[in-house]
Amino acid sequence: MAASERSIEKEVDMGSSFLQKFRLYETRSSFYMIGRDKNRTSWRVLKLDRTEPTEVNIYEDSTAYTEAECFETLTRIHEGNRSSGGLKFVTTCYGIIGFIRFLGPYYMLIITKRRKLGELCGHTVYGVAKSKIITIPHTSVLSNVAYSKDEKRYKRLLCTVDLTKDFFFSYSYHIMHTLQRNLSNNVEGHTYYESMFVWNEYLTRRIRNNVKDCMWTVALVYGFFKQVKLSVSEKNFRLTLIARRSRHYAGTRYLKRGVNEKGRVANDVETEQIVFEEAQDGNPVRISSVVQNRGSIPLFWSQETSRLNIKPDIILSAKDPNFEATRLHFENLGRRYGNPIIILNLIKTREKRPRETILRAEFANAIRFINKGLSKEDRLRPLHWDLHKHSRKKGTNVLAILGRLATYALNLTGIFYCQLTPDQRGDGFQNQNPSTLDNNNGECSTYDLPCKDETAPNLVVEIGDDSKDAKEDQQKEATMLQKGVLRTNCIDCLDRTNVAQYAYGLVAFGRQLHALGLTESTTIDLDNPLAEDLMGIFETMGDTLALQYGGSAAHNKIFCERRGQWRAATQSQEFFRTLQRYYSNAYMDAEKQDAINVFLGYFQPQPDKPALWELGSDQHYNAARFLANSVPENSRSTMKRSLSESSIISESSPAALGPVGRHGVAEKDEEVKGLSDSAPEISTSETAKIAASLSAPPPTLEELGLDDILENDCFCCDGNGEQCTCAAFDLDWVSSSGNSCEDESYGRSTVVRSFETIPESRKIESEICVAEEADSDNRKVNEEAISGIPEGYVKWVMDEDGHFW
Repeated sequence: MAASERSIEKEVDMGSSFLQKFRLYETRSSFYMIGRDKNRTSWRVLKLDRTEPTEVNIYEDSTAYTEAECFETLTRIHEGNRSSGGLKFVTTCYGIIGFIRFLGPYYMLIITKRRKLGELCGHTVYGVAKSKIITIPHTSVLSNVAYSKDEKRYKRLLCTVDLTKDFFFSYSYHIMHTLQRNLSNNVEGHTYYESMFVWNEYLTRRIRNNVKDCMWTVALVYGFFKQVKLSVSEKNFRLTLIARRSRHYAGTRYLKRGVNEKGRVANDVETEQIVFEEAQDGNPVRISSVVQNRGSIPLFWSQETSRLNIKPDIILSAKDPNFEATRLHFENLGRRYGNPIIILNLIKTREKRPRETILRAEFANAIRFINKGLSKEDRLRPLHWDLHKHSRKKGTNVLAILGRLATYALNLTGIFYCQLTPDQRGDGFQNQNPSTLDNNNGECSTYDLPCKDETAPNLVVEIGDDSKDAKEDQQKEATMLQKGVLRTNCIDCLDRTNVAQYAYGLVAFGRQLHALGLTESTTIDLDNPLAEDLMGIFETMGDTLALQYGGSAAHNKIFCERRGQWRAATQSQEFFRTLQRYYSNAYMDAEKQDAINVFLGYFQPQPDKPALWELGSDQHYNAARFLANSVPENSRSTMKRSLSESSIISESSPAALGPVGRHGVAEKDEEVKGLSDSAPEISTSETAKIAASLSAPPPTLEELGLDDILENDCFCCDGNGEQCTCAAFDLDWVSSSGNSCEDESYGRSTVVRSFETIPESRKIESEICVAEEADSDNRKVNEEAISGIPEGYVKWVMDEDGHFW
């Protein structure tokens, strides 16, 4: 399709050109997609064959056309197909989501309408406003299978994945990666689609295998994106909150619990908080980010969906006595974020009927077991704190205590901060790499992220202008890097977890504003209007993530109490959200899980195999078993759970847990591949005063006043006889029998309705402490909030302590 009399073919420079708008045309035998860049300087053509009933053949023209040349090409195509109806316009679109096939023809998913969500470093982030499914083959070649009931049902199932809700993308910014990683790594065009946060990775495989770049497709991230403009002391800045949901082991609340054999956990969400000042023409922009993580407790456990029981029993499997899957999970976190890995576990310590406490004890065993094989500096750092119990105590400021825990974690991990010069923003940002810095001789001097012996808050890489023309009084700036991550969990990782993540975000927010030079203090009081603004965004994020995984908005009792909301209104809201979540889990989640499995490619229909809806619950069936890459024979059997991605995602064996990776260091694992090839000249972060204030030696738990809340339950001695904290528990959770790792153990926890036999050698050595008493004041139900509802039904919905969560 090259233009006539063209002596030199124009090749698109992907470093400065991204196709952002497309027009789709059709003839009887082909689809033609015309794409152009934002500046209308480069036009490209993609051809899709329509003559094959069950295949899709894609051809990319490597020529970069001008607008006139592109129009001339379309005219020739029209004239050549005039006998069969000519060239017809189909629709305007804004990118290809991907291609999928069920039993008959291939379909193409495209974005037909987009909406702007915000900007990051001059790059626009969009949401999907409208999408469309187009059948690739012409109707004249379609077989009867294309009109079968099963084909139509699969198509309807795919349409239940609402792409207009919570999916977002960017043409020129790798939104699936953190800011720190985008500024630290190199990545090839196809590589970033392999990220765990790109939900259309499977849908784009066909086109990515046929074209040399990814300019025709958009990488969709699922989760939450919100950007607001705020001000402090008459200085404007933007706050962005991004939640990225992992596509691995993805699904709904009761159908995806715990961990799978590859160490992937359910409800795995990365949250990034970005703060940057308003850009001034010609001046560098200061920008900061901090990342935290949430995810299901990394053990083999599950709950059966029940229409008769609003709180199904927790089923804990004993199939992994050496906690291999748990270890794989934390190794993956180590590669993605570096060390330390701080675990904030918020589940209950006492229950009348053991449910959460079963997992609490087993999780403590897992952490203790893993830590025994790690060096002191690489050990997991758990913090166990019963949020439910403390939130019921009168006079307890839960957010203040969580803030102290967050301070402890942030002192260990630090935040990311740097300056971006004007040439690093806009279209050139994607090709920037601050890990390589030009010196005065034009050579490149490279700095790496923190090594295992460095403390993140103390990491200050000073970059100055050493040329003779530099001013002597020019202050040296510092780039700060986050090293390590806080991982928070409760049971669902929705309600309590979101409160804790807000507390962490608030502490980080204060440090980010201070690093940007917008505030004198590194802290923000809970009564500060900025704290209210941040709370509102986290509350919206919590509702969004809860709807995705749990089927209802989040329980925001603590947020409502903080605002002084009427107690009866809060109780009523919590009650009806509990009902909504129950209804969704019992009646809607099975179909929702099927749709996710189809969209992500975890189930691929085949004519000679049973249909997806004939397989029963996803909890009882491995949806991936029909894929070409089957599960190895020696792999563990499933345990009333689906390991739906286990046979699809091929991964290399993880390295030993430790400081083998950081935010921006390229590794073999898919999540740590780099971003760009070029090396910018970066002017790094803050003045000496700000850098010094943010790099002070981290205080201990005792100095933060947490020693009266948390107590070490387990001590291990290294070769030098030094003690290291392996786990931390509430005071009332500490066993009275002793503190030794070797002498005292919770053993393998009780299994409620376990479907397998626990070996005799793993029998419980000590019992879980079950509280018999309960606060009578918290048993009372506000009659105004639930008037008209039968008392028996109310008691059935509420927990054993008279609370909704």
